[in-house]
Amino acid sequence: MAEINVLGSPPSIDSSIEPLRSKKVLYIGLPIIVFTALSTLGCLFDWWRRRTMKVPPQESMALKNGDLFSIWNYDGGIAFQDILDATHNFDIRYCIGTGGYGSVYKAQLPSGKVVAIKKLHGLESEEPAFDECFRNEVKILTEIRHKNIVKLHGFCLHRRSMFLVYEYMEKGSLFYALRTDSLAVELGWRKRVKIIQDVAFALAYIHHDCNPPIVHRDISSNNILLNSSLDGFISDFGAARILDPGSSNRTVVAGTRGYIAPELAYTMVVNEKCDVFSFGVVVLETIMGRHPEEIVSTITLLRDCPSLMLKDVLDSRLSYPNNNQEVAQSLVILVSLALACLRFDPGSRPTMEQVCGQLLGPGSPLPGTLHLVSLRDLMDPGIYTVDDSREINVLPRFA
Repeated sequence: MAEINVLGSPPSIDSSIEPLRSKKVLYIGLPIIVFTALSTLGCLFDWWRRRTMKVPPQESMALKNGDLFSIWNYDGGIAFQDILDATHNFDIRYCIGTGGYGSVYKAQLPSGKVVAIKKLHGLESEEPAFDECFRNEVKILTEIRHKNIVKLHGFCLHRRSMFLVYEYMEKGSLFYALRTDSLAVELGWRKRVKIIQDVAFALAYIHHDCNPPIVHRDISSNNILLNSSLDGFISDFGAARILDPGSSNRTVVAGTRGYIAPELAYTMVVNEKCDVFSFGVVVLETIMGRHPEEIVSTITLLRDCPSLMLKDVLDSRLSYPNNNQEVAQSLVILVSLALACLRFDPGSRPTMEQVCGQLLGPGSPLPGTLHLVSLRDLMDPGIYTVDDSREINVLPRFA
């Protein structure tokens, strides 16, 4: 007889079906419950972590207290607060330099590390041009590595606060050192030769070892920094340009007056030879102890001026190196290279690779007649040296 379902009473279930249905509920329901529980715990942990570390949702690279950071559009977090605390919210007491773009501050982090912080002023941070320079510098310095290029430790690129964090250079800029008598004396001839070599190797790296090549566009004594050992480092890549082989590389004139290659005024085309010209100015400035404005502006007339002697342009605050053959040889080579770098025709200037080749080459001792060498002598196609057999050697002409 068929079973009758009485209103208000539950329908009876076949006992053979009950175990199967229970297993089905277990197989389907248990994974859902576990997944939901784990998801809830994950969300709670993520919320707790962000609240504890104060890390904004869009970022994922915040590090622990005292560490430096490298986060694009970083906004908040402990590392950011460390910078504010170390400079007392960028108090003027910690400012070690000011320029048109902003100011540089010295800061000691909780870890004990001392860094230099380049910060845009409030008004400049709203200018697209300054914003682009900061982002350009970050892009380049995070992609290149060289022992003589200042290291970028971290950055903050946010509308509220824009700054770059660099390794700290104890001796400041080459410009400052050459114009401070005590530091200028500390920068003896060997130190100056070494600084020039440091700059040359760094420029050769960005011109010849980076693909595509990079042109700095603002090589000057202000943008060459010195550490406690008086080693030279290239800094400030805000105006740097990555060369595009498929482009004309036409650009607006950038750089520091007195160091800019003359062809930029009429061609507006930037290439590695623009840096080479600026390097030549820096070499002479380092040797002379002052900007070589008169030589740069009249270089085409030097061939007609045999009376301008090398000894007359050397920094008088240092001892005359006539009795030191190695230093004398180095100065002759450096000034010859500088004059070659300052040639009006960019195509006739040496490349930085050629410059480094000459600096690394074996220098032959000069005869004891440094005081008779004129700048006109050093403008000849080659650099003249004398070896032990008294034979004249001419280094290859640059082309």
